[in-house]
Amino acid sequence: MNASWQTYWRKLASGTRREPVDRLLLFCLVPPAWLYSCILRLRALLYQAGIMKTAHLPRPVVSIGNITVGGTGKTPVTAFIARMLMVQGYKVAVISRGYGGVLEGQTCIVSDGDTIMMTARECGDEPYLLASTIPGLMVVIGTDRYAAGLMAMQQLTPDIFLLDDGFQHLRLHRDLNILLLDFSLPFGNGWTLPAGMLREATSAIRRSDLVIFTRTPEEAAIPIDTRGIPRCLARHTLTDLLPLHGGAPLSFSDCREKKVAACAGIADPEAFFTALRSQGLQLVQTFSYPDHVAYDTQRCAELAEALQANGADVLVTTEKDGVKLKGCTPEMAARTLLARLELTIDTPELLKGKLAELLQHS
Repeated sequence: MNASWQTYWRKLASGTRREPVDRLLLFCLVPPAWLYSCILRLRALLYQAGIMKTAHLPRPVVSIGNITVGGTGKTPVTAFIARMLMVQGYKVAVISRGYGGVLEGQTCIVSDGDTIMMTARECGDEPYLLASTIPGLMVVIGTDRYAAGLMAMQQLTPDIFLLDDGFQHLRLHRDLNILLLDFSLPFGNGWTLPAGMLREATSAIRRSDLVIFTRTPEEAAIPIDTRGIPRCLARHTLTDLLPLHGGAPLSFSDCREKKVAACAGIADPEAFFTALRSQGLQLVQTFSYPDHVAYDTQRCAELAEALQANGADVLVTTEKDGVKLKGCTPEMAARTLLARLELTIDTPELLKGKLAELLQHS
């Protein structure tokens, strides 16, 4: 899906496009969406009834996922929980699918906690970002998360697993099911794929043990009823700008007088650009790419040419994109800054309590 179609579909699926042609397209997409929803309900029922079997790993599994496509901040939440556990002395292994990597589909160890064994191109941007920004974190990838977990047990012996984007991966038993919902758009237009953003019906909330609303604005109240399930609010804040190849971070005020270009290959690039503008940056040009985009030589060259043509002083991008820009030219790298994200949770004691209860009984 190219960036322009991705942007259009996101607006359609979120309910912000309501022109006659949009309504016609949505009408055509509703029948397959209904069929898709029925299939997923049946699948969930088969797992619940034990007809389809779940596999158990010998260590506790915490699943972190969502019921909408893209953009709920799974990776920052996974990183937050990993750090919370590691501070307490636990050996943590993240199991990821490795989406977007050339080795997607294979079962591999990305990091053993000491050495990162793959590039972002091989394992995918999100597993690499976790491995490279959290010293000591073990990361494995595999489409079959159970097989990936067994490999981790045999070679890494973790104390606990974090299942990244695992809410729909029902084959693997989880001991704590954390569901993430975007505060401003928890269910999109209310339809499942392809007519809407939902991966499955909203009734799936009942499978969760904790709901975390992400990207919550200041002084906001819970937007929807979570049906008695404990919930908390998470806020994402851009803190500073880190040079691509390391060095002292810059504050946003250091760049407010500069001509800034920005690029993002994430689920919602416009949200990133809006956040940069809210920090006072003057964006002379923005580049929106599909989620998990590959920054090959040609794309990097096109970016460099555009920066030159627009007279931009710096290029600002996400940390997720930054792990794939390591191979760009030295000239471009010297002008590239990564906007670092900090996540805070309003009731961290609720999350800590859930984890403590799980580990106490494991």
